[in-house]
Amino acid sequence: MDSQKIIFISLALLLSQSAFAAMGDEPLVFQLKADELETDDSGNNLLEWNAQAWAGGDLNKLWLKTEGERHDGETEALEVQVLYSKAIAAYWDLQAGIRHDAKPSPEQNWAVVGLQGLAPYFFETEAALFINSDGDAAVRFSTEYEMLFTQRLILSPELELNLYAQDIPELGIGSGLSNISAGLRLRYEIRREFAPYIGVHWKEYYGDTVDFLSTDGEEISETSLVFGLRFWF
Repeated sequence: MDSQKIIFISLALLLSQSAFAAMGDEPLVFQLKADELETDDSGNNLLEWNAQAWAGGDLNKLWLKTEGERHDGETEALEVQVLYSKAIAAYWDLQAGIRHDAKPSPEQNWAVVGLQGLAPYFFETEAALFINSDGDAAVRFSTEYEMLFTQRLILSPELELNLYAQDIPELGIGSGLSNISAGLRLRYEIRREFAPYIGVHWKEYYGDTVDFLSTDGEEISETSLVFGLRFWF
């Protein structure tokens, strides 16, 4: 096991101990939720996921978040975050912890601080600052809204932006606005905890990131029809 993984696991265990110690007499509750588990119409045997789990009480929680993608049976992107979360206002949590990017290579470790909560008009919102071991900084902002056609049929538009303070050539990332992705997914809740969906996903790269991707022959913009499953328990 390399040193980056050892450091990540050690810090994750430390965050776990801190989160549960802060709970005190709060009752312990647990939830696992996969917002997206999907493939698309490209024919590339794509599997993408965006999932999270938390354990804790009303004020203090330990979060585990992961997202990534596999093509033709090979993992091309894998991100894991371990965060301590503290409620600071109605519907808002302050989060801090660590993020490990196992793919693409080279592996990266980031310190994380962010906010997660429910913005006015019921927009589920996350904003996070990341700083890696080389001092590179990044910001991610995402938001999602749910439009109920019926109690079971729900349309969810979402938006995500990623910005970087510096070029990171080894990862093909340029400074400034790196990419914007947007999705529109229509799900049918067979039960509240289990909902297949269909949708459209769009992603485009900008700025210096375009130069890196063009050199590698990668696509700058892509739009796909997606099919997936959303579930929680």
